[in-house]
Amino acid sequence: MAHKRKSEQLETYLLSVIDGSAEGKWPSVLRVIMAIFSWLFTLIVQTRIQLYKHRIIRGNTLGCQVISVGNLTVGGTGKTPVVEVFARNLQQQGRKVAILSRGYKSKEASFKDKMIQRITTGRIETPPRVVSDGKRLLLDSWTAGDEPYMLATNLPEVAVVVDKDRVKAGKYAIRELGCDTLILDDGFQYLKVGHRLDIALVDSTNPFGYGHLLPRGLLREPMRNIKRAGFIFITKCKEDGAPELKEQLRRLNPVAEISECRHAAKYLKDVFGDTTYPLEKLKGLKVAAVSAIAVPESFESALEAFGAEIVYVRRFADHHRFSQQEIINTINWSAKRGAQAILTTEKDAVRFPFVERRDIPIHYMRVEIEMLSGEEEFMDWIMRICFKTPRDD
Repeated sequence: MAHKRKSEQLETYLLSVIDGSAEGKWPSVLRVIMAIFSWLFTLIVQTRIQLYKHRIIRGNTLGCQVISVGNLTVGGTGKTPVVEVFARNLQQQGRKVAILSRGYKSKEASFKDKMIQRITTGRIETPPRVVSDGKRLLLDSWTAGDEPYMLATNLPEVAVVVDKDRVKAGKYAIRELGCDTLILDDGFQYLKVGHRLDIALVDSTNPFGYGHLLPRGLLREPMRNIKRAGFIFITKCKEDGAPELKEQLRRLNPVAEISECRHAAKYLKDVFGDTTYPLEKLKGLKVAAVSAIAVPESFESALEAFGAEIVYVRRFADHHRFSQQEIINTINWSAKRGAQAILTTEKDAVRFPFVERRDIPIHYMRVEIEMLSGEEEFMDWIMRICFKTPRDD
């Protein structure tokens, strides 16, 4: 636990150095060092892309539709709801869909299990973890990872398969689950599998990752590489969209379809039950906001927009796995501040351990993608992927 806290503190500090909020001599020195490594990282990234582009390194062809959904920055672009709406639309148009996820911070096979496999089979090659086979939910969030588990819960007729090697996961989904369409979750940089289509997400609140590649900024590759995308989602937009950003992206990619969208809250749901509540419940309600996401400000702003009075805020590092004691401590502190409910995100809710206490209700906010522009183009894309035309309907 102490090691995890130190790791999260270091992550928070480095982010403050990157965004410039950490001031003084040493943060300035660290930014210079980061810039040097950023230049080296850029060289490595661009070399790798060219090796795949010129087929010096060959990607794998899996013999079915492969679509990647990803982004050029690290951190929260709101990717999971986009993957969800994309997979649901493909499934509703008759495709047998599997989402292939790396399963960030999911539980790996134990050393003991690996050694047993080595002794019995002569090699260590674990099969992919099937979170859902498109019929049943098979794993918990601890084993699957929070985002794959959330996708599997919300998409009961879509398979979700987790493995760092998504070539292996894709072959398994085709062979064992009968899938004919694969979605690479966070797959924009995953070049080992050939993509028919690339969908790139751009966060309107921080589109260019502070203008630098890792570690000086948050970019995984230069922003100009968005030219690989066939469809661009600008996420977290305000009601009037993001016209200036859209124009900037159009200059970088003249041919891609561009959709502006926002993450719209739909309802509240009990973290430990099935009861749902309308968003109107938040009006005038004193709440504690608890989250472990990349951009907690957006969640907290949404609560206030619906009339909630935030009396206590507790933020953890992105993907933090909550302990039972942390939840109990949160309940205690929330009660002392006069909170009438504890609110968290859906992504965080799947990582909440069960607690018996019910003196303060704990809800999460269900959020879905709402397109502000480009919806017709998006549906045309879906139809083309499914080899349909409007007349087929």
